[in-house]
Amino acid sequence: MISKWRWLVASGLVLVFASCGQTPPPPVKAPPPSQEVYRIAARRFAAIVVSPREDIAGWLASGIGGRTDADGGSAAPIAPDGYFLTADHVLARSEGRHVFVVRRVDGRLRGYPARTVWRSADLDLALVHADLATPEFYRWTPSNRWLPQGTPVMHAGVATGFRGGSGKLVSPLPPIAGLGRGVKFKHDIPLEPGDSGGPVVDAQGMLVGINSAVEYLIPLETPFFIESEANRPNVARLMRLIAADRNRRPPAAIVP
Repeated sequence: MISKWRWLVASGLVLVFASCGQTPPPPVKAPPPSQEVYRIAARRFAAIVVSPREDIAGWLASGIGGRTDADGGSAAPIAPDGYFLTADHVLARSEGRHVFVVRRVDGRLRGYPARTVWRSADLDLALVHADLATPEFYRWTPSNRWLPQGTPVMHAGVATGFRGGSGKLVSPLPPIAGLGRGVKFKHDIPLEPGDSGGPVVDAQGMLVGINSAVEYLIPLETPFFIESEANRPNVARLMRLIAADRNRRPPAAIVP
């Protein structure tokens, strides 16, 4: 049943691409991301914490995992002035609570108050901003090119990003132009709670998309990993959202 369902989905995707005049390229085989890409991702480490507390400095020193009084996930810096992309469901319980971007500064975790700029439940993406400089930020892979099935990728979620290894795209990622607000795609790297909102990065260290969910098959109470799902926005539209927000918000002191 699952094989038949997958065949039907794949056939539907081919029909969609064909109707748009787009033919998916053949799968590729290429070297995985190098250790330098992992070092780049480490320098761009970011997490989101949603808490009733106005100040989380008191417990950041003990780490950001295992907290019962906070929700959170991963994030990716996408501009030099404090704009981060995460998964929308990371902010599911943010109303009436405080949102923080967590960064590693001089070897220590530091939380910065953040505000929500934009959310999309159907894309499972959210844009947040904190008043801090982020010179180490992700550039996107070109939006006008296919990323074929098999393209090597890694992910940098806070739960498994630096021990989960690399993988590849399970589904091809089409050019985003003309396909609306964004697209979903799949990769074969298992995720854990906390990885949602983290960046999916190609072998050149460029941003492909944002982690969203993981799929398991449980036939006999034993889960088998199938694939992980991620989302990519229409990058041009996202950059226009950021530009509009910059024009609206009052000037603020940027924290280095």
